[in-house]
Amino acid sequence: MKTLLVCETFTSIQGETTNIGRPCFFIRLSKCNLNCPWCDSKYALSDLDSKEIQVEELVQMALSSGLKLVVVTGGEPLLQKNTIDLLKQLIKKDFTVILETNGSLPILNVQKKVIKIVDFKCPSSGQTDKMLIENFQILEKYDEVKFVIADEEDYKYAVNTISSLELLKQTKNILLSPIMDRLAPRILANWMVRDKLQAILQVQLHRVIWPDIERGV
Repeated sequence: MKTLLVCETFTSIQGETTNIGRPCFFIRLSKCNLNCPWCDSKYALSDLDSKEIQVEELVQMALSSGLKLVVVTGGEPLLQKNTIDLLKQLIKKDFTVILETNGSLPILNVQKKVIKIVDFKCPSSGQTDKMLIENFQILEKYDEVKFVIADEEDYKYAVNTISSLELLKQTKNILLSPIMDRLAPRILANWMVRDKLQAILQVQLHRVIWPDIERGV
């Protein structure tokens, strides 16, 4: 039987992406191959706080949630080979499925109907050299690229990357997300307006609604 190491499952609103604000069912998988200093789910970086759950059971949990939007996140979901099967099974059940992935592992085998949110790590992460450029050349129009921004250096890096990789030819959904305790959203907004950047300012809505809760939101 196919299983996955799962950190947590919960229902909440989607706090990021262009589906922001929509109620959804979250499946947070354990373990990650990167270690970004500003990660907001460090508890999922290892498998110390995880349970082994069958893929079929996870699908049933999603069905029982009564929601049609499922977010598979981490950690880094694509570290576990059975994640691909989970995504396929969720699509078969007519869910809208979002995969959040860190940009360092191949997305080639992810079913096309899955909405892929692919990070592109900026300098503040210390993980820029881990990005798999091929990922950003095979995006579907409905996929999304996310840059997490800590400072002006990160912002300039994101702008240059959008241009050099011609990301706007791949997708119109380019997200810039300020690290809340490092960069005020209004500052990032001012830069984007000044530069007429064709991107979306994304503030982590779940952090605004539940600022005192670290997990399960």
